[in-house]
Amino acid sequence: MGSRYPSHQLSNGLFVSGRPEQPKERTPTMSSTAMPYTGGDIKKSGELGKMFDIPMDGSKSRKSGPIPNAPSRSGSFAGASSHSGSLMTNAAPRAGYTMSGPLSSGGISGSASLKKSSSGPLNKHGDPVKKSSGPQSGGVTRQNSGPLQPVLPATGLITSGPLNSAGFPRKVSGPLEFMGSGKINSFSISHNPAVTALSQDDDYSFMRSFPKTVLWLVILIFVMGFLAGGFILGAVNNAILLIVVVVLFGAVAALLVWNMFWGRKAIIEFIACYPDADLRTAKNGQYVKVSGVVTCGNVPLESSFQRVPRCVYTSTRLFEYRGWGSKPANPNHHHFTWGLRSSERHVGDFYISDFQSGLRALVKTGSGARVTPFVDDSYIIKINPEKQELSPEFTRWLGSKNLSGDDRIMQLKEGYIKEGSTVSVMGIVERNENVLMIVPPPESLATGWQWPKCIFPASLDGIVLRCEDTSNVDVIPV
Repeated sequence: MGSRYPSHQLSNGLFVSGRPEQPKERTPTMSSTAMPYTGGDIKKSGELGKMFDIPMDGSKSRKSGPIPNAPSRSGSFAGASSHSGSLMTNAAPRAGYTMSGPLSSGGISGSASLKKSSSGPLNKHGDPVKKSSGPQSGGVTRQNSGPLQPVLPATGLITSGPLNSAGFPRKVSGPLEFMGSGKINSFSISHNPAVTALSQDDDYSFMRSFPKTVLWLVILIFVMGFLAGGFILGAVNNAILLIVVVVLFGAVAALLVWNMFWGRKAIIEFIACYPDADLRTAKNGQYVKVSGVVTCGNVPLESSFQRVPRCVYTSTRLFEYRGWGSKPANPNHHHFTWGLRSSERHVGDFYISDFQSGLRALVKTGSGARVTPFVDDSYIIKINPEKQELSPEFTRWLGSKNLSGDDRIMQLKEGYIKEGSTVSVMGIVERNENVLMIVPPPESLATGWQWPKCIFPASLDGIVLRCEDTSNVDVIPV
């Protein structure tokens, strides 16, 4: 009884449904003879031993020169003997040999010499030693057109990294190389457009923050008061006006001196008392304060003296004390005061993870942005050459900065904000698609009068950056 479903019988006698599968045409594959087990003896490796001119068992070593009746090589790179001559000439360079001799359409005629291209011993410069291969028949020599192989050191060991002129790996450690790399690193950071180089004027100063017009107006009023009091004292012998002017002048001068010494501390307390904002509810263009853990941006920084890596802010300043006969550190350095001689302060873009909302924001302090830092110095040393000798580290650092330390009383201050530190940032919120950023405000922030502390109002420009001493803070991965 026939079935409407086709079926066929397998070779083992079992009937299965469906039509028999048509045999598929297999693409011809090139096979190679399996390499015999050598047991670590290269003399038993066959063709591998011939490539290095090592005598085989029961055979003599092959000598260089023309080989009469050279048989065609068979294998994965030579092809079959029935192929055309072009196939042979194209496969030979892949095997690392140079074929010489006249070529014909049917094959290779004449003498052919096999010469190694990059094997064998190397000289002290890392180049392969040239060998004379004897006389060769005239003809066109085909060179390998592939990429040139790198020059190996004399040991034959393949290493990573750049090589010097002698073929050996270039050194990147050591005291001399470390000084050179430090100069290159500081030069590249200072000239990087993504990093902001801060000057001494970026620090908060009461005299720079106090309005100059108001200062000159007060000075003019007191000068007129002293002239009037002196005139009345000389004309009618009455010193009441002069005494009042002197008392008022003393009170105003005391307030100015008080603000000069305690103004920075009052600003830090103002930043600490400013309420933190929630970035989830902050509107675009709102002035906020954000506190959280910072991580480096695209350009991590490194401190100049202590070489602290992965910082978002670095500051290294060298001060000198000018006595009666000493040289000034800068053109505005007065006698018996400390003057700034060298300053390296940099800040770049970084990320901050908000404690309130857990969101991560990009703080745009790089690319020349206006920044007012309030960062405590974590490393301070005082050097007096008359009482103590200069340390080797400090002498090396002075040499790298082209500074002299000839009998000068110096003071080195270094501060930094390394990755994982807790920082407070004040700026404007800006949302650009899915990126949350904090950018410098277009106008300065006024702190207002602080009457209980007798502190005059001050203005804070750009992004305000506040961080305490972070020298003992471990890095926190976020």
